[in-house]
Amino acid sequence: MELSGQRVVVTGGAGLIGSHLARTLAPDNDVVVVDDLSNGDPASVPEGATFVEGDLTDASVVADVVTGDVDLVCHLAAADKYVDTDHPRAQFEANTAITYGILERMAEVGVDNLAFTSSCTVYGDAGEPTPEDYGPLEPISGYGATKLAEESVCSVYAHSHDVTVWTFRFANIVGPRFGAGVVPDFVEKLRENPETLTVLGDGRQEKSYMHVTECVDAMCHVVEHADADLNVYNLGTHETTSVTRIADIVSEEMGLDPDYAYTGGDRGWTGDVPRVFLPIDKLAALGWEPELTSDESVRRATRELLALD
Repeated sequence: MELSGQRVVVTGGAGLIGSHLARTLAPDNDVVVVDDLSNGDPASVPEGATFVEGDLTDASVVADVVTGDVDLVCHLAAADKYVDTDHPRAQFEANTAITYGILERMAEVGVDNLAFTSSCTVYGDAGEPTPEDYGPLEPISGYGATKLAEESVCSVYAHSHDVTVWTFRFANIVGPRFGAGVVPDFVEKLRENPETLTVLGDGRQEKSYMHVTECVDAMCHVVEHADADLNVYNLGTHETTSVTRIADIVSEEMGLDPDYAYTGGDRGWTGDVPRVFLPIDKLAALGWEPELTSDESVRRATRELLALD
């Protein structure tokens, strides 16, 4: 699909990834951003995009933004994955209702292209590399469960309702925005106490970290070049970074040398996966490779966060 001259709806378009995606698309497309601002910042919506503040669990809001002249829906809106991880019912119900409602509306008005942001959490605690055809998928967090359920609904509409779907299973995405996530968490903790940094778990958790600009670039590349009914792609870097290494990078960038206080155990919170190995061979075969390593992505995001003052 050519990403030029299209009418595009970006849900969650005031968030970290959504706002960068909207900014990338806005110069060459008619972009509508819809966000309830529970996790978004209206100042992040780019000039040239139409902004609609609304709750996508409300069918009338979905009907207002998903109209017959829309060419592509980029669905990034989701309940915060870090909120009350021990009681995920509200998160699960909201996310699945939103995704189902959007797809149902798309079928009603004849919109047949959806880019959906999933997560590597659908793989669960695999303990081994997880290419896109890895199975069985056994998520261990409420967030992973809701993303897998949403993927299932997308699959139904791809195979039975003539909707072309691009599903992205993200690594950890970092960038210039405070909020949930290990990098802003460490920056804020060290500003409060430069001497000691509390690290959840044992610090050995290893995952791929991808800068938001490269994430958005990869998404656009896949939408433009992958043309199956259902296209599933891992998005990340070729290597992993440990939580302790992230603490080192953040401390270095802040000019600090704190002691680390580990909370213990190999999981930072309920449903945390100690090690995620996210191959991106399929993405590379489509012609896209990241320029930044995980460490470089973390360092760049840290510098951007520090520059916000």
